Amino acid sequence: MSNNRKYDKTMEDCYSVQNMKKASDLDLITSAINGDASSFEQIINKYEAQVSATIYGMLGDTQEADDVGQEVFIRFYKSMDKFRGDSALGTYLTRIAINLSLNEIKRRKRRQFFSFDTPIEKELSELYSDKESNKLETKELVQMALLKLDPKFRSVVVLRLVENYSTDETAIILELPVGTVLSRLARGQKKLKQILSPFMEEM
Repeated sequence: MSNNRKYDKTMEDCYSVQNMKKASDLDLITSAINGDASSFEQIINKYEAQVSATIYGMLGDTQEADDVGQEVFIRFYKSMDKFRGDSALGTYLTRIAINLSLNEIKRRKRRQFFSFDTPIEKELSELYSDKESNKLETKELVQMALLKLDPKFRSVVVLRLVENYSTDETAIILELPVGTVLSRLARGQKKLKQILSPFMEEM
């Protein structure tokens, strides 16, 4: 078999796998719409971890994050008949997760549940003061720093650096121009570095 034919066969196999995955999701959705509860449970099992990771990146490990995670699938269940498969199901659910997380952040601000006026350096210093008995893991420091980013920067950082979506995929999920995604990512990374640098030096 020539190299060109091998290449064509490899690409054909890749497209076949992608189409099978897409068809599988669409089949599950169709079955769920027709009343098959087990099909919807399969959708939840397949994407629950992905959705949870996105929400925790936006809101932290809180009760509100758990509530938003449940709401993502409730929203999707109510609107399954509107899903046409124009984007991957995981991308579609992530978009819902981001939008609901941003709504929760707005609610937090309104009820002053979480003060964005408190300097992150002060909060981290208080938690980090007793290194022997209360030493924070790097992941926890990063999570706290993420929660201090403006939501428009946080959503880009979470999708690109935590969830490892490409720039194009992030732009699609957030419905933003690619240039805006790149700009917000750069500014978000700069702010994170400013927040974390004093504490990373001490670890």
